[in-house]
Amino acid sequence: MNIQVFIVNAFTKNKSGGNPAGVVVDGDGLSAENMQYIASEMGLSETAFIQSSSAADYKIKYFTPVSEVDLCGHATIGSFALLVQRKAVSKNNFTIETKAGILPVRIEGEKVFLTQNNPQFGQELDKKEIAESLHINEADIMTTLPIKIVSTGLKDIIIPVKNNQVLQTLQPDFNRMKEISAKLEVVGYHVFTLDTDSGVDAFCRNFAPLYDINEESATGTASGALTGYLYKHNVVKPGATSLIFEQGHAMNAPSEIISHVKVDANNNVEALEVGGEGMYISSKWIELL
Repeated sequence: MNIQVFIVNAFTKNKSGGNPAGVVVDGDGLSAENMQYIASEMGLSETAFIQSSSAADYKIKYFTPVSEVDLCGHATIGSFALLVQRKAVSKNNFTIETKAGILPVRIEGEKVFLTQNNPQFGQELDKKEIAESLHINEADIMTTLPIKIVSTGLKDIIIPVKNNQVLQTLQPDFNRMKEISAKLEVVGYHVFTLDTDSGVDAFCRNFAPLYDINEESATGTASGALTGYLYKHNVVKPGATSLIFEQGHAMNAPSEIISHVKVDANNNVEALEVGGEGMYISSKWIELL
């Protein structure tokens, strides 16, 4: 049996850049072993499998080249961008069943937004071990913000560095990063700086070698976690209801991720959605053995 896998760049900026995801439009009947094989053959950071659901409009399962994950922002954006561009949907609001729960998806013109779970904040981490794994000095990490585990569906370590030069020249120790990620039971590292051009709230890089993703150019779930982190630590201007992040510059694939937020009087996030553009690139046929 041959399975068609569409390749869609998610979080593109001005129709370029973005992060490629695999999308299987008709994933019904595929076993977990089938899906893992397809994702491994594709070799992309994630491949999404759209299936029927009795609890939502669709069920989506997500696989990296080495394992299944509960949720993937960019693969969700890519999936719905593909459905829109193929004229396979006729409304703007959906629900998806995922291992992270039933989540809303909203279409806004050429953009797709995924509602994520409200941020959950984990432990604060020591700078020394993290800095060593990134091959930087502790002095390169901001002193006014903590290194912290945050999740809106997947756990990431949020790491603030002082400037964009530090961020873009990072050369991590992926083996050490993998050990730390496994020990802390996180997906990976989301490193950011507030040293940006006008109009962009943060530049970011994301590393998840534990899941065979050394680096990816746009990360939706980690962008949601970063959004919650920035609000919690009062980095965001009062009254701001949206943030813009750029990622992928170090990979020559600049990507734009937008988050929309509703917060209470204490700056706690009450509702959060992350999204951006997606663009179909090509497709590939995988033969199941």
